[in-house]
Amino acid sequence: MNYDVVRQAPLFSSLSDEDAATLQTSMTSVTLDRGEVLFREGERGDRLYVLHNGKIKLGRTSSDGRENLVAIIGPGEMFGELSMFDPGPRSATATAVARCDLISLGHDAFHAFLSDRPAVAQSLLGALARRLRRTNDSLADLVFTDVPGRVAKALLDLSRRFGQPVDGGVRVAHDLTQEELAQLVGASRETVNKALADFAGRGWLHLEPRAVVLHDTERLARRSR
Repeated sequence: MNYDVVRQAPLFSSLSDEDAATLQTSMTSVTLDRGEVLFREGERGDRLYVLHNGKIKLGRTSSDGRENLVAIIGPGEMFGELSMFDPGPRSATATAVARCDLISLGHDAFHAFLSDRPAVAQSLLGALARRLRRTNDSLADLVFTDVPGRVAKALLDLSRRFGQPVDGGVRVAHDLTQEELAQLVGASRETVNKALADFAGRGWLHLEPRAVVLHDTERLARRSR
């Protein structure tokens, strides 16, 4: 681990070398293979995680066994931060959808680090506020946006975070199965596949295994509204 890895997360991006070194001594490294579970919904949590590379899905399971993806976490993003203020049951299950390298920090060590660094505490509050805003947006989408609109919006979000320019568009290696993509937009796999097939038929995108090439992001953006 080096200072750049610690500062990869926006929460720690402004740390000096001295503060980054201090924080690093309290952090531990974690490596996961695809399909491995980092923690499960309902387990007691007292650590936050910063993803160095790979992808993590955060999912919830209903009492009747249905699953929903809350978020896809990419490199440089953190999760589990609620446990820094409220150690208790995890609100979601964290599973690797690609090989992952992470660093983690415990509740007690983090609060000791915060004691004389109020700027970091302010950054964490800002991160929590952004997470809440995204949650509110997702709830509004479920109420006001149809499934094709939600699929278009999800693809554009994945493109902004994981897309790579290629000839004729942007390739998004999202690493999700069709079922996982359906869980992400809160719809059945059949309905999501129908929307994707319609977009492909219009020439807006091209489907690949666990990836998609977006050819017309402007029309997808209009369809997402």
